[in-house]
Amino acid sequence: MPRRSNSQWDFGELFSPEQTRHVLTVSELTTRVKGLLEQHLGTLWVTGEITNLRQQTSGHIYFTLKDAASQVACVLFRGERVTNRALIEDGQKVILQGDLTVYEARGQYQIIIRQVEVQGLGALQAAFERLKARLAAEGWFAPERKRPIPRYPPCIGIVSSPTGAALRDVLHVVQRRNPALRLILAPCRVQGAGAAAEIAAAIRLLNEFASTQAGAGAEPGPQTVAAILVTRGGGSLEDLWAFNEEEVARAIGASSLPVISAIGHEIDFTISDFVADLRAATPSAAAEILTEGVFVANAFIREAPDRLRASGLKAVEEARDKLERLAGRLGRAHPCRRLNETSQRLDDLCSDVNRCMREALRRTDLNRAQLINRLLRCRPQKIVQTARERLELQTSRLADRVALSLRRRMERVEAVRARLHLLGPEQVLARGYSITTDAATGQVLRNAGAVTQGQVLRTQLHHGRVISRVESPE
Repeated sequence: MPRRSNSQWDFGELFSPEQTRHVLTVSELTTRVKGLLEQHLGTLWVTGEITNLRQQTSGHIYFTLKDAASQVACVLFRGERVTNRALIEDGQKVILQGDLTVYEARGQYQIIIRQVEVQGLGALQAAFERLKARLAAEGWFAPERKRPIPRYPPCIGIVSSPTGAALRDVLHVVQRRNPALRLILAPCRVQGAGAAAEIAAAIRLLNEFASTQAGAGAEPGPQTVAAILVTRGGGSLEDLWAFNEEEVARAIGASSLPVISAIGHEIDFTISDFVADLRAATPSAAAEILTEGVFVANAFIREAPDRLRASGLKAVEEARDKLERLAGRLGRAHPCRRLNETSQRLDDLCSDVNRCMREALRRTDLNRAQLINRLLRCRPQKIVQTARERLELQTSRLADRVALSLRRRMERVEAVRARLHLLGPEQVLARGYSITTDAATGQVLRNAGAVTQGQVLRTQLHHGRVISRVESPE
């Protein structure tokens, strides 16, 4: 093993291992926090209000659980079996059970939901929705199960509290609109423990009474129960809960008589409203529906004399109008009138024929005049004279053009001749210059070095030539 050498800059360990910093990565920090949360908190219960609900296409549900001061992220995975999954919605106050953990990708702590419970009224609402869904799946709300309410019922059964305000409202409306309508009350409690059983029993009692009347073979009369009205006044969800019980719903659905449900106010809805053959917004509205036929019939009877009088007057008026139309048709069909109309039409036809004849003669005269003018314009002598004049004019124009062209060409020849004369060698020779050529070959000499001693030369002057012999070239 090589020996370690110490330098002057080696001071040893300045800090002890306990004082040395241990730096974590973000992933390591998140993993430690996740382990601590899952170890020390783990599964817990928490309550709050749902907000920022998001349901992904994957089936997972993400939302935030908040209270007045803080919030926490929550996730409900698709594969988790939770009873009240469908009731998770924005604004719902719930109690959740889940595992507290950290979503490492964002460094965010969240709760993985295992169980959901709805707080307060939400629990009742959840029970309401579950029963509603089950009865709807069984077909209790199907439109084809709904039966029409009799238009003129002689007697109706009422299921309500004998001391409630709803019964007083019904009696008041019936007394005002149809005093002859008979009412049979099946008293029962409409809220509290055991109310649902009493309501269902009252509905069955009225059905048994109606079946007893039908079994006796009696003709329908004032005592024949034709429909059942289940009613009570307004109240809270807990007050109306008896009408959300399955026992009441099945009793209404099994009733052989059509049932009208009038529970609470217009904004209140119960399971009984969905199962019944007809829902009325209020007890008074239900009474108006049951008395509508007789009430309208009474108004119809009161207005009958006026309608008969108006109908008679209208019939007389229509008969008078028809008589006037027939008299007019008879007057138009009289033979003398038809003869006069025929004579007038004959006069119109004669006028049309005369006008057509005059128009035809006018057009004939116009055509004849046009033909004469065309014949005069087409005389041969005039045509020949016009052609001769045109030929003479063209001949004169052609001679003028030929003379002009010759004159222009002669002028151009003279101009070219003058230019050639100015550029010709005679003019150069006249200024004292000469042209020397080889006498044997006639080649023009331009350089003294091209001649030899004794060579015969010919020199062209302005007037005449000179034959010479070279003695010595320079």
